[in-house]
Amino acid sequence: MAELIEIIRFIFLGVFQGFTEPIPVSSSGHLVMLRSMLGVDDPGITFEAFINFGSLIAVIMIYRKDIIQLAVNGSRHIINRKQETQQDFYYLFLLFIATIPAGVMGLLFEDVISGILSHVKLVGVTLILTAIALWIIRNLKGYKGDGEITLTDAIIVGFAQSIALVPGISRSGATIVAAMLVGFRRRSALRFSFLMYIPVSVGTMIFAVNDVLNSPELSSQFILYVIALIAAIIASYFALLLFINVMTAGKLKYFAYYCMAVGVLAIIFL
Repeated sequence: MAELIEIIRFIFLGVFQGFTEPIPVSSSGHLVMLRSMLGVDDPGITFEAFINFGSLIAVIMIYRKDIIQLAVNGSRHIINRKQETQQDFYYLFLLFIATIPAGVMGLLFEDVISGILSHVKLVGVTLILTAIALWIIRNLKGYKGDGEITLTDAIIVGFAQSIALVPGISRSGATIVAAMLVGFRRRSALRFSFLMYIPVSVGTMIFAVNDVLNSPELSSQFILYVIALIAAIIASYFALLLFINVMTAGKLKYFAYYCMAVGVLAIIFL
């Protein structure tokens, strides 16, 4: 019975973190609230690395054609310098530039930020701020396609991604809000945001490798971690599809309603 309960707990954590990772509701903020409400222990960096890997796999599955196209054309442009591959090469350059702010902020301040700002009521406040930001852009359609994104746009969206180090500020929400405010079309904002997620996620996993390999929990609970990983892949995949559909249909207001309601409840009751 105890083993079954433990399996259910890991499935729940995998689904919970996997589902909240891609959508603009802040997985880190929800984890802070979950620990406060249910007394769930912090799963630790090894578990977070596994869940992060699950979400990364889901993003790659959905954007696999874009990734292949950018990789192939980017490589061809380095070799041949042809005009038809220049746009994809430049797009890769913009993605690289956009990941720098989050990488630098993460290295310098992530532990400080997460330690100081992980109080549940502060998460409530940041969720309300997320709701307001989503509400502001809910009806924006944008006018910039993938080929019209500028270096300034990429830097702005990159800095927005670094703000998401604060629990309660969604990474996808912050980047898409910034992208829409500088004129991205909805699908272009989604594409840029989630392709940005890939190098950031890979970087996070690289820095966590040593902790993962030396984790005593990994060897004793490897099967449970794999179960949680599978749950996270499935949850992230369907959550991202949901977000894409909601975003392209112009219904971001529903995420705004949710973040506002959860933020207010967190401040009042937690």
